[in-house]
Amino acid sequence: MTPWSDAGTMAPMSSTSFQVMAKPTGALCNLDCRYCYYLEKERLWPAGEAFGMAPAVLEAYVTQCLASQPGPEVTFTWQGGEPTLLGLEFFREAVRLQREHAAGRKVSNAVQTNGTLLDDAWCSFFAEHGFLVGLSLDGPEHLHDQVRPDRGGHATFEKVLRGLELLKKHGADFNTLTVVSSANARWPLEVYRFLKGVGSRYLQFIPLVERPPDAAARALRLDYAMPPETGHTARAHASPMVTPETVSGADFGSFMLGLFDEWVRHDVGQVFVQLFDVTLAGWMGMEPPLCVFRETCGDALVLEHDGSLFSCDHYVYPGYRLGSILEAPLAELAHSPTQHAFGQAKKGALPRHCLACEVRFLCNGECPKHRILATPDGEPGLNWLCQGYKAFFTTTAPHFRAMAGLLDQGRAPAEIMRLVAGRDREEAMERARRNDPCPCGSGRKFKSCCAAAPSNRPRR
Repeated sequence: MTPWSDAGTMAPMSSTSFQVMAKPTGALCNLDCRYCYYLEKERLWPAGEAFGMAPAVLEAYVTQCLASQPGPEVTFTWQGGEPTLLGLEFFREAVRLQREHAAGRKVSNAVQTNGTLLDDAWCSFFAEHGFLVGLSLDGPEHLHDQVRPDRGGHATFEKVLRGLELLKKHGADFNTLTVVSSANARWPLEVYRFLKGVGSRYLQFIPLVERPPDAAARALRLDYAMPPETGHTARAHASPMVTPETVSGADFGSFMLGLFDEWVRHDVGQVFVQLFDVTLAGWMGMEPPLCVFRETCGDALVLEHDGSLFSCDHYVYPGYRLGSILEAPLAELAHSPTQHAFGQAKKGALPRHCLACEVRFLCNGECPKHRILATPDGEPGLNWLCQGYKAFFTTTAPHFRAMAGLLDQGRAPAEIMRLVAGRDREEAMERARRNDPCPCGSGRKFKSCCAAAPSNRPRR
């Protein structure tokens, strides 16, 4: 099982496999995150809809998913909304059905949660049944609570931390998912060090790019009416294209580079950051293992609470509903011509500016949902995050090439830290003044240490 639990899975995909993110509570959630793109999905169903996956849908999903996957291991991914709102009995039944229909194969589960409802019973269950828990945590308290209040407007940080401690207490596997928004993008090291400090060793950083609901509706040609903006979506927009919480491309790039500078010096092989893992895979000549970076997509679908299957988590709109698994087999819908066309469109719509880019092999234009800018020559389809990704991929290229080379030689990528330390020391020697502490760490002044013995200084 991989350490990543969101829709952007890093599990290897065969030509016939696909993955489904199940949303057993639909958009129902006990939080009111200021940037959440999924809360509006409640309007896709009639007023008074009882969000919650019915037993018939659950059984159809489990049996059809197991029947459609050819490999020796099948992973079920649960998200929301907030999936724990359904209670433990729902997941106990899911596990029972998986065991009944597994036919000797290994079954894994991953669940993404805001963590506020976790208690000893939940965490014991997750540990007992090998669930990988993705915990949403946007950084230390003053950053997290800016954007992740509950439905009553109250802070949630302490509840999330309590849930995290319970996961550790019971030995449940977990990673953290941090949304990079305008609220926390200026504090990369504070966020990174905080997450390490609370025990996270597998970190996902998801850039927030959201358009106002009305603009999104027009762009996606939705066939349902969007009501006037209310609540936290009614604030003035930083850009007419995006919501105030959206991170700029430049800020996202700076955030990830800030993390990388610390990670490459201290944490390689000890802390795993999803974007860094994906980038290293690209430099090793592998197909990008994250759906947003592959040339084509369409193999990561979403199942809503009522059995409706949609093309993608970012496209849960009427025009992208493939059908219901209560009316047609899951595999038939997932491999339909409609879904194939959806996945191929990602590659076909890439603008010329991107096709000529030297780091296209690493990002492939990223997610089509984020392609809302025009290229320098006026062609539509440039990704909102292009500036940041390009800065990250080009700046880190020497390090990732070196790590890929180490792996090719059967050596550990963590050796990069020694190489970087040597380079840093050499640069510090070149900058040092006579009365500065010597960069070698001897505790003596530079003039009385390495400056007095040039042969001890590192050479280029």
